[in-house]
Amino acid sequence: MKELAYIGAGGFLGTLTRYTIQLMIPSANAGFPWAVLLINAIGSLFLGWFFTVAIPEKITPHLRLAIGTGFTGAFTTFSTFTLDIVRLSESGEWIKAVAYLLLSVLAGLVLCALGIKLGNRMLSISSEEGDAR
Repeated sequence: MKELAYIGAGGFLGTLTRYTIQLMIPSANAGFPWAVLLINAIGSLFLGWFFTVAIPEKITPHLRLAIGTGFTGAFTTFSTFTLDIVRLSESGEWIKAVAYLLLSVLAGLVLCALGIKLGNRMLSISSEEGDAR
């Protein structure tokens, strides 16, 4: 039961963060869904990094749930991504729909891999500093 509270708290913060970004960037109805693309790209980078550096010896399981599942799960949004693609294609914006699809998937994959690489680099630097002492 405690796990649900951690996930809920993280989810609350993730939702507020996503909503704030969506308010700051023009709506998908005005053209290209830049806000959702940015949110999902940031989420991919963050999640790759977070689950690389959030090793059990350094972070509690509850905090992993709050940040990884709660915050990031609520921050990123696959359902809005798919809705944007359907809306673009239904309005005849096929080029935008395909560009958004490809850009989102490519950015997500590249940024997640980059996040993992950054996390591994941070861990190796941290262990080298520990060995030097």
